[in-house]
Amino acid sequence: MPGRVAGIKKRRFIGVGAVNISELEKRYVNQALDDNRLSYGHFTNRFERAFARAHKVRYALFCNSGTSALQVGLHAMKKQYGWEDGMEVLVPAVTFVASVNVILENRLTPVLVDVDPVYFEMDAAEAEKKITERTVAIMPVHLCGCPCDMDELMGLKKRYNLRMIEDSCETMFARYRGKPVGSFGEVGCFSTYAAHILVTGVGGFAVTNDPELAVSIKSLYNHGRDGIYTNPDDTKFRSLNQLFTIVARRFNFLDVGYSYRATELESALGLGQMRRWREIVALRKRNARALTRVLKRFSKYLQLPTKRPSAEHVFMMYPIVVKAGVDRDELILFLEKNGIETRYLLPLTNQPVYERMWGHIEDDYPVAKHLNQNGFYIGCHPEITKDDVEYIGKVFGRYFGH
Repeated sequence: MPGRVAGIKKRRFIGVGAVNISELEKRYVNQALDDNRLSYGHFTNRFERAFARAHKVRYALFCNSGTSALQVGLHAMKKQYGWEDGMEVLVPAVTFVASVNVILENRLTPVLVDVDPVYFEMDAAEAEKKITERTVAIMPVHLCGCPCDMDELMGLKKRYNLRMIEDSCETMFARYRGKPVGSFGEVGCFSTYAAHILVTGVGGFAVTNDPELAVSIKSLYNHGRDGIYTNPDDTKFRSLNQLFTIVARRFNFLDVGYSYRATELESALGLGQMRRWREIVALRKRNARALTRVLKRFSKYLQLPTKRPSAEHVFMMYPIVVKAGVDRDELILFLEKNGIETRYLLPLTNQPVYERMWGHIEDDYPVAKHLNQNGFYIGCHPEITKDDVEYIGKVFGRYFGH
């Protein structure tokens, strides 16, 4: 059995995520403060327009988290398409808990689908087996920076007349056959939380090409407020008749909504990072190539990530699956003791909250179970240096006795 939990002294700490606040972002934040404007303003407007352009969609709507975007995106779809409570949404059995929670919060039924063992994303053949007359939507989750197999999933969507909401909280700017993630379904959702591709502290996007969904999502972010008024600028530059109409209706609430607004400060950070998103993605790809270079000699012990054909991989993290004979938990303890931070690979089917709801279901999803028991990830963010990568390779080498 390779490895012992001992060995190299801790030389540094290499986290799974990091943030670098540039001088431009600091200047934008200070400008927002100098403007005395924290509610929706020109920084949020510019951030939304830049994000929409990058993902080739008409509307990008910024809010306080990717989870909020998912919850409201589903709410708006349920309302627009007339879904009844209990209708089914297909969701992969490997994802962050938010993907399932937002389905439950909308009084819909999550139907878990096992994943493929290479990219860890929804297996289209398994998904087709789960479709019933009550299935109304499919939620692909683009994990770790890698787009799903959208040809297969879009084929299911078309054949069975399903709607689609893309959970792209871990994947941003990546393209599948030249088309950006988030732009395939009726709604796509992204996160700008700490350790993500763009980092604003808290934040998220729902994107869409449907103007009715855009109005509904923006309204639901704002307590379900009448879409005629969602920020103070809506009363500017109006005729007297228009102004009277807005004033009369701006405290009308059309739905039971949420308080999911973000501030100008998050948008200022995000807009600054949008100016360098290509650099951020390029550094993540560079680090992934370097990690693969130093770890491929351990292919007897480790399954390393790979890029899906016809798709980009932007590597929000660097996922690893140990092979037979390797104790995953012993390995990650060794890495942690040597300053390399790790996380489990998004266990879902064994979560206590879902076991209370549905009983022991993990055995029904063998690939997910395998990943729950053997998967983990390490950082791949732009702040990882070439020296850090070499150190990671040496630590793995000491563990495996190479």
